[in-house]
Amino acid sequence: MTSQDADRPGPAGASRRSKITPEREREFFDAVLEQIRECGYDAVTMEGVAASTRCSKSTLYRQWRTKPQFVAAALRFSGRARFALIDTGTLAGDLREAARCAGELSPKDATLFQALGHAVLQDRELTQALREALVDPEIAALEEILRRGVERGEVDADNPALEYVPAQIFGVLRARPVLEGRNADPDYVLRFVEAAVLPALGLR
Repeated sequence: MTSQDADRPGPAGASRRSKITPEREREFFDAVLEQIRECGYDAVTMEGVAASTRCSKSTLYRQWRTKPQFVAAALRFSGRARFALIDTGTLAGDLREAARCAGELSPKDATLFQALGHAVLQDRELTQALREALVDPEIAALEEILRRGVERGEVDADNPALEYVPAQIFGVLRARPVLEGRNADPDYVLRFVEAAVLPALGLR
């Protein structure tokens, strides 16, 4: 039996998802996100993803119905809080580690943000999925890092800079490709945190 045969619809009334294994689903999601990065959102089609993953296009349509729903599902599947595991014991150490982590992952995330471009502004589900996958988990993790710093007495709870730390870190990731044509690599983000974020919090 071929992979296409395995993905074809079953008898009427069968579950839409019964034929899709987690491994196969991951393959579909990885394929659509990689094609978006390489070609842009508008150039990606369900037919193209089906061809690259050697399945029937009816499989994808049966599973996710539309391209925006498919891409939104892929974004949610890919979501993970990279900052959530950071806990060096100090606020300055946590922010430095967050800077390194953000810089390491910046190229793929920045490319995906840029490739989705106008489509995100037009489709509410895509916008929400992008936030859930790449933004909200990291903001929550950064806020937890800052909360621990306040509890340890490393920074005053009323320090006005606390509110803007997520915007600073996310902002530099998005701004450098536009301003300099280069991604914000780990060294760049770390130097930014050392020069702009830590001093604003009163940290060395």
